[in-house]
Amino acid sequence: MSIAKGLLEEIRRDEELRRELAEELVPEALRHKELRRLALTAISREVATKNDLERLRGDVERLREDLKSYVDARVNDLNARINDLNANINARMNDLNASLNARINDLNARVSDVYRVVRASLIAIVVTLIATVVLPLIMRLFP
Repeated sequence: MSIAKGLLEEIRRDEELRRELAEELVPEALRHKELRRLALTAISREVATKNDLERLRGDVERLREDLKSYVDARVNDLNARINDLNANINARMNDLNASLNARINDLNARVSDVYRVVRASLIAIVVTLIATVVLPLIMRLFP
């Protein structure tokens, strides 16, 4: 292997050596007008142009609109799901209300039945008291 190839191989392997070589060569290279022009030409190829920026701005705007559309679609889907859940909850609540109302009406009917039995029992007790206490008194008063 030639000395130049060996030197290149060593420069490729050793990052510190590359940095030191660049620090030595760049100031020297920039002193020469033609080398400065070549460096600026190479750098200018990598610089974004106004057209590049406008194209990028358009791409960003399209992405923003796509993202907005996607988010809007997701929000609309979620709103639809929430509405469906609300409808299901309302239907279940209505069913529970109907069931509870039926049970309450059944309890009211039972309470009314118990009330009638208690009232009839009280009337029977009063009649029995009248028959056992008042009737003998009347019989004594009017012999």
